[in-house]
This record gives sequence, C-alpha cells and structure tokens, in this order.
Amino acid sequence: MPRMSGETRAGTRKGGSTVGDERVSTSSGPDLTRFGLAVGHATDEAGGTGITVIRGVDTALRAGVTIFGRATGSRELHAASPDHIVNGRVDAIVLTGGSAYGLDAVGGVMRWMEERGRGFAVGGGVVPIVPAAVVFDLAPLGRFGSRPTVEMAYQATESARSREITEGSVGAGTGTTVGKLLGIGNAMKGGFGCSVAAAPDDSVAVAAMVVVNALGDVRDAHGEVIAGARNTSGGFADVVSLMRHGASLPKRGARAMQNTTLAVVATSAPLTAVELAQLARAAGAAFFRRITPAGSSSDGDVIFAVSPESGARVAADAMIIESLAVAALEDAIERAVRLARGSEGIPGLADEHGN
Repeated sequence: MPRMSGETRAGTRKGGSTVGDERVSTSSGPDLTRFGLAVGHATDEAGGTGITVIRGVDTALRAGVTIFGRATGSRELHAASPDHIVNGRVDAIVLTGGSAYGLDAVGGVMRWMEERGRGFAVGGGVVPIVPAAVVFDLAPLGRFGSRPTVEMAYQATESARSREITEGSVGAGTGTTVGKLLGIGNAMKGGFGCSVAAAPDDSVAVAAMVVVNALGDVRDAHGEVIAGARNTSGGFADVVSLMRHGASLPKRGARAMQNTTLAVVATSAPLTAVELAQLARAAGAAFFRRITPAGSSSDGDVIFAVSPESGARVAADAMIIESLAVAALEDAIERAVRLARGSEGIPGLADEHGN
C-alpha cells in the first residue's frame, strides 16, 4: 500500500481578496519539495472566485494532459503534449476560476516568469509556457463580474511555496460547488485539496492537487457519498441512482458548462511527455471512483501530469507510478470537500468542525 500524507488545520477567516495561505493555513501534510513544485493561491472571497498556480520552484517542468469532459475552458493545452515543439516543457500550470474570463489572468504568471528569465528561449528573450484550465464559478456564489485578475495571478505565483499548502475554500476552489444535479439549492461546497502517495520504499512518490467543482457527488474510499446533492430529508440523493431510475432533473441548459474538476498529478521521477500523458490518463480512475458522475457532457474535467524536466531516471514500473497517482488524487478529492467551508447558504463539510 502507498504511504499517504495530508494536512489539516483551521485558520482565521478574512474577507476580500487574499493571497497565500492566510485563511486556512496548515501545520503539517504534503511537502512538495522533492517534486520541485510550489503552489500559490490568490482568493477573492467576496467575489467567490480565485486562482491557483502550480510552478517549478526554480526550473521548468515536463507535462502531459488529458481531457475527460466536453465543457472544458483552457489555454495552451497542446503545449503540454509530445506533439508540440516544446515537447511538454512548461513553466507553470494554472487552475483558475472565472470561467473563460479567468484565462486572461494567466498574463500575470507570464509576467512573473519573464521578469526572472524563465520560459522557452527565443531570440531576444523568453516566452513562458503556461497551460491553464478553468472552472465555472460565476454563479451562484459571489458576484458574476468577479474574475481572477492578472495581479492576483502574479501574486499567487510570487507567494507559491512547497510546504503547508492551503486547502479547502481557497484559490481556484473558492467558489466551487458539488452535487448540482438537483439544483444549486441542494448542492454543497467544493474546494481545493492536496495529497501525496509514496511507494513503501520511498523510491518514488506522486503528489496530487485538485479543484473540485462537480456536477455529481463526491464519495469516500468506501463508496459512500460524503458531499453532494441533498434530498428533502437531509440525506444524500445519490444522483447516479436517480439518473439510472429516470428521475426528473433540471434542464441541461441550467447546469451545462458549470461543472469541472481540475487536477495536477506530479511524480518525483523524471518522465517523458508521452509517459506523462499516459500518467494523466491513468490518474482519471480517481475521478470516476470518487466523483459520480464524472467526465460527463456537462463537465470540463482535465488532468495534468508533471515531473522534473530533467534528472536521473528512476527504476520504477510505470504502473506503480500510475497507481500512486490514483491513490494521491483520490485522497486529494476527498480532502477538497472535507476542508471546504460553506458559503452563502451552501453548506461545507468543514462547517461541522468549526472551520
């Protein structure tokens, strides 16, 4: 069995836009140092949106990507593949709120990178390569006109760190919800989660970072719904069961393109762009185990996989790395909802524990 590490500590709630880990700080848990990664958040709590930047601490990364849903909003995805001239070499991955509007914020990450000479070398300078994907959080929380800005993205990149990474209702997880199939009045709060799984001999490890904004329910390791669509008696409706039995559901137009789960899995072992594309695809098993339904026509689910751009190859079987990715991502999905605070009448699991 893989060794798992997570983190939980409640912090002080603040209004307005915040950067870094002030609101739900953490005392222990995943340390991403061995992955060469740093994670930064910027949060507009009043606006119900935010942005999360995952970058190399001081070097570029190699990346792959796979798409599971039909409602995806993205930028530079093709660069995170072996088919692009950069061969999967990226400087950061951005997960952002604001739907397609949020893609404009990526300019802040590029500015931060260019100031430090980080990017794909071209004549006269560098061009930072920053693939990005969005979640829809323009409603119901916050304000429709609130979107992550270039300044927020710059600040998130600047404040990124490898330890004590904030989870829950923060960054791109600020305005997210789950269990929307029966209408937003019966939904629950989504969020951002992070976890690490390592091989028993610690020869290789995989980290997972995820923003959960799902149409469906989120389940624990035993298959029980822990966050999702609620019924009139206060329990969970189990939307997959309802769909199988032909229950009357809201019109698709009311829920289309408003659901997306975004994830990044990172391995400590240097991999090729081809291998990373496969790792991202294999990690999707975590989506289908823990989020029901996932990858539907109303979801924009995307998984990135990253590794160090260079370094000594690790003699680890690909399927071992893939299994670690699934384990880490499953745990991160659960943490994303367990650490999420309720907002504007939509309850979160963290409310039960006073967070």
